[in-house]
Amino acid sequence: MEKLQKALLAWYRENPRSLPWRGEKDPYRILVAEVLLQQTRTAQAIPYYHRFLARFPTLKALREASSEEVLRAWQGAGYYRRALHLHRLAQEVEALPRSHAELLKLPGLGPYTAAAVASLAFGERVAAVDGNVRRVLSRVFALENPAPRALWNLAQGLLPPGEAPGEWNQALMDLGATVCLPRRPLCPRCPIAPFCRGRVDPGRYPGGRKREVREEALAALVLWGREGVYLTRLEGRFAGLYGVPLFPQEELPWRVRGFGVDPRFAGEVRHALTHRRLRVAVYVASWDGEGMVPGEKPLPKLMEKVLRQAQAFLAHEGILPFPHAKTHGVKPLEPG
Repeated sequence: MEKLQKALLAWYRENPRSLPWRGEKDPYRILVAEVLLQQTRTAQAIPYYHRFLARFPTLKALREASSEEVLRAWQGAGYYRRALHLHRLAQEVEALPRSHAELLKLPGLGPYTAAAVASLAFGERVAAVDGNVRRVLSRVFALENPAPRALWNLAQGLLPPGEAPGEWNQALMDLGATVCLPRRPLCPRCPIAPFCRGRVDPGRYPGGRKREVREEALAALVLWGREGVYLTRLEGRFAGLYGVPLFPQEELPWRVRGFGVDPRFAGEVRHALTHRRLRVAVYVASWDGEGMVPGEKPLPKLMEKVLRQAQAFLAHEGILPFPHAKTHGVKPLEPG
């Protein structure tokens, strides 16, 4: 075990990932990074990390903001409940508690995030087990679908004495992120390959049944008014954000009657969530109301796609949505 620990730490010290939060000791900044990384790939999280901290550099600044301001700063990062939990957390404490047990009591902090903050910011000897660490340990010890508690106990027992627990946790994470990959692990490059029981058949571990990805057929109704588009506060998976009316495809006839409009089909957009694939038919119609200017309210990425599709259709038809847009400084949605 000692040889494994020394080999992994030596590799990590020679090959650390260059990340903006590495070496950070401010617990708030570490927390923001870890919350972002809960459901976002590292490369994608970096610009949002910088943007969020530029707007809310301290826990106090976050506490004093409105939930809408927080969601706008988070816009594009997805999984917006993370931002709402972070905002709620800021309203509950003036400073982050120093222990894993106390951090676990805060909104939105599960065992991994609490352990990451406790070990990285406060040096507590607690194992942080994310998906990367789960995969590494499952392969090293040839464990098929290990129970979370058993795996955490194993990880806790692996913490090397006399070493910074945060550094050890990051070493395991980096190994999983860069070498012990899910589908094509780079076993010849692995510093602990000699100690790995699962290296003969790494694809077998950690195993476990994958959740089924389901497809949903939805419709979005884009109503262009005199000054903007009709936006409403969303519920469900996009709670707290704004968007055009979004509903199951079969509800389109009575939704249209409710607004008294005659929409045209403007195309279809697709959007992937963790365990859902959304297929959204976009419909556009003129509307007698004033509406809002897109960009004034926080929108999920799906709504950005819907509005771009509507804009492209209207441009092709030679229609300028809300003719007075230029006087309001409205810019077209950026592609992507």
